[in-house]
Amino acid sequence: MERLTSRETYLPNEDFVRVAGAVPEVAVGDVHTNVERIAELYLEAVDNNASLVVFPELSVTGYSIQDLVQRRDLLNSARDGLTTLAEHTETSNAAMVVGLPIAVGNAIYNAAALLADGEIKGIVPKQNLPTYNEFYEKRWFQSWDDRPNTTVKVNGKDVPFGRQQLFDVAGAPVGIEICEDLWVTHAPHEVLADNGALLMANPSASPEAVAKAGYRRNLVGISAAKAALGYVYTSSDWSESTAEIVMSGHAMINENGSLLAERPPLKPNSPRVIMSDIDISHLRHERHKNTNYPNATDIVPTATSVTAEQTGLQRSVDPEPFLPKGTPEQIAEKLNTVLDIQALGLARRLKPMNHQRVVLGLSGGLDSTLALLVALRTASILDVSPSELIYTLTMPGQASSERTQTNATRLSNALNIPNEEIPIGDLTAMELDLLRHTGDEDITYENTQARMRQALIFNKANQIGALSLGTGDLSEAALGWCTYGGDQTSGYHVNASIPKTLVRSLVEHAAQDLRPDARELVHDILATPVSPELTGNGSDVTQHTEDIIGPYELHDFFLYHFVRWAEPKRKVGFLALNAFTQTYDTPTIDKWLDVFVDRFYASQWKRQAMPDGPKVGMSLGPRGDWRMPPDISQPLQRQLEQSGVIG
Repeated sequence: MERLTSRETYLPNEDFVRVAGAVPEVAVGDVHTNVERIAELYLEAVDNNASLVVFPELSVTGYSIQDLVQRRDLLNSARDGLTTLAEHTETSNAAMVVGLPIAVGNAIYNAAALLADGEIKGIVPKQNLPTYNEFYEKRWFQSWDDRPNTTVKVNGKDVPFGRQQLFDVAGAPVGIEICEDLWVTHAPHEVLADNGALLMANPSASPEAVAKAGYRRNLVGISAAKAALGYVYTSSDWSESTAEIVMSGHAMINENGSLLAERPPLKPNSPRVIMSDIDISHLRHERHKNTNYPNATDIVPTATSVTAEQTGLQRSVDPEPFLPKGTPEQIAEKLNTVLDIQALGLARRLKPMNHQRVVLGLSGGLDSTLALLVALRTASILDVSPSELIYTLTMPGQASSERTQTNATRLSNALNIPNEEIPIGDLTAMELDLLRHTGDEDITYENTQARMRQALIFNKANQIGALSLGTGDLSEAALGWCTYGGDQTSGYHVNASIPKTLVRSLVEHAAQDLRPDARELVHDILATPVSPELTGNGSDVTQHTEDIIGPYELHDFFLYHFVRWAEPKRKVGFLALNAFTQTYDTPTIDKWLDVFVDRFYASQWKRQAMPDGPKVGMSLGPRGDWRMPPDISQPLQRQLEQSGVIG
């Protein structure tokens, strides 16, 4: 199969659209000055390959003009200014959204226009006019309500006017809602998203108040997440009039609930332009996956010639997508949530089966240590002592190291958990002799040991009336790095959806509640190289898992993007290069990406028979997130891994 060089075969403009929020200094009522400042920031964004630039509400005149909005000369000047700004877009490959007051018939409207290709592509009136607290908009403006679109003359040209409008910018339908429209019960973006909007521009003028910034940030994030939108929010600068309020110049770019870029409120020296690349393919994937997502077709987007031209990536790529982020307190809360899901799942599984105990193989490695710590938490939930609930087996073989076996035994003792040692060397040799095996350390040699251990765990569970507890993890299931009929199976799999990169964090966190001697043992387990210990003489660990199949940090990254976002292989490689730019070069990433893809497809038959286990984020079990035939054809496999139709 032909291998692809990640960096050469994927460009971000295939999926990403670069957007910008721009906050100009305001000259209240001075249209000429405002237009100059808007044009200056627009050109700055254009120079950085932005495809869409969003300015604040009423940015052409300033929001705080109050009764001046009724002056005919100001309204005429605003229209002229809009035409001037449109001219700036004629030779630039970017659309601009600006706010202005505009008279239509018997009313004045608070509106926003989308400009591109040297034209005013459409003008959208504000639907919801706040007239409470410091707001007084119904004194000056009318709402367009649900009337059909119409046209308005601007410098002799008919321009579409109304709320039911979308605009095609760089292949992404863009909708517009204005400030208060976002804060109401039924926001315009809901209807626009139903009709295909992937990007939402919100020109805003939001006065600052104590605690309002956090609420505003959450509101934008939740709205973007619920509707699977890229959201560009841009609010007025502090240079607006302070007669009653102070504006903060808050601007945000959010993708599907994730804040990509922000101009913090009340930071006048912050850059006036923020930019980020929004992944349109992620938004489409979310909608395709959610078969309840509405699919209206009432609005046909107005075309523009704007195309995505960026060749770099204007956003960070998380190299550890499975690890919780935030403050230490927030991270601890998320880790506790994971452990509680695992422990409560186990507690519930024990009840209907009338099991009073669990039995697990304790190897001195990370995965089995995590399973043990989850069982400890389960004992607390069930209000029983650990010694009543948990029974451990250590099953040393020829390749088992003294370090791992000693740590396993000492950890059980430190926690007052009964442990039984059953050496498997003679049992393994006997079975290999019966098979007339040569004795070479081949796959049969390794798997015989793994299956022998699991058979002992099952049989011990029968003997003491216990549930056999699995100790593998999500990463091993993804790669097929498990023995069918061995560590691949169990009575209940508490680590089923825990990726290897998260296992370490969970073990470190859970160990904080242990007494000092047990905690010290866990820290030594954390420092032990990952190894199945199935080959060698045990005097020194030479079988290092990551030397054989590759770094788990890379494989977990690949897994996240392949399954969560259905990314094509070449895009996964490109994202990995950006995420691990200081760690791995292109050939290394491509090498292990090939390994991941090949092993992932080839191992589906093992995942078809995975035991039950609690989902904490992503699940590859046949009853969880992932369904795929185990006998997929090779041509289709190659097609899917390049196109991304895999999730």
